[in-house]
Amino acid sequence: MAAKRGATLRSQWLGKHLRELRETAGLTLKEAGEYLQRDASTVSRFEAGLYPARTSDVVALLDLYGIADMHRREGLIRLSREVWQSGWWDAYSDDMPLGIVHYAWLEARAEKISSFDAMVIPGLLQTRDYLEAVIRAEDTEAPEEQITRWIEFRLERQKLLSTDAPDFSMVLDEYALRRMVGGPETMRHQLAQLTKHASQPNIEIRVLPFSAGAHASPDGSFRIFELPEPYAAVAYAPTPAGAIYAEGEAATKLKMKYDRIRHDALNVEDSLELIAAIAEQTRLP
Repeated sequence: MAAKRGATLRSQWLGKHLRELRETAGLTLKEAGEYLQRDASTVSRFEAGLYPARTSDVVALLDLYGIADMHRREGLIRLSREVWQSGWWDAYSDDMPLGIVHYAWLEARAEKISSFDAMVIPGLLQTRDYLEAVIRAEDTEAPEEQITRWIEFRLERQKLLSTDAPDFSMVLDEYALRRMVGGPETMRHQLAQLTKHASQPNIEIRVLPFSAGAHASPDGSFRIFELPEPYAAVAYAPTPAGAIYAEGEAATKLKMKYDRIRHDALNVEDSLELIAAIAEQTRLP
């Protein structure tokens, strides 16, 4: 299946950089277009991410804007290539909201992911039975074929943990561990899976216990993706109306919230003891 093109996070990032460089150089859209032998509206679409610039155009614009720093040039040229490269997630573009496709790309590109989960276990660590129960509960009217595609997509995402995985730091609200998703057997297997993943050197799992009281994110879950240059850190927050992505000051504020929540959470050893205790309680009739 051909990947969809258009305003992806990748093309928007590239466009943002190109706009900032043009403005710093004191050039107009018309002047940049004339240099490329294109019209101003095409350059405007590049900068908006509506139509991603080809690598040859990016190289020409970097020359025009006087960007001599090789590290910066190489980063933007690499980004221009990635804009046009297809990943496994692009095959799901017709079946998933675009925000979720963006999310899978961020996961695959991140060097570190910091995650606070208040309601359910994060998708990368879900067992198949658990994730299916979550997906079916989220949309009870979805056709079976669509459910199957959503399940496939989440399982495909989980392959990240068996390859060159990023550092993954997470805090789970105790509520997420005690919510009986899929029934007792499903939860026992899910809690066992958490303990198994906690043994991986790149994964840190902490629990925010009920006893911690009020915390820094009463409105719910969020993630912080720390990415290689030239990308900025990206914050993600799920909502019933769709995903929200933020950069800059908003991402910094959420990172500070995460640090406060992590500080209030149990340490890793105590967190695993609590997970084990909840799993044992789940075994009781």
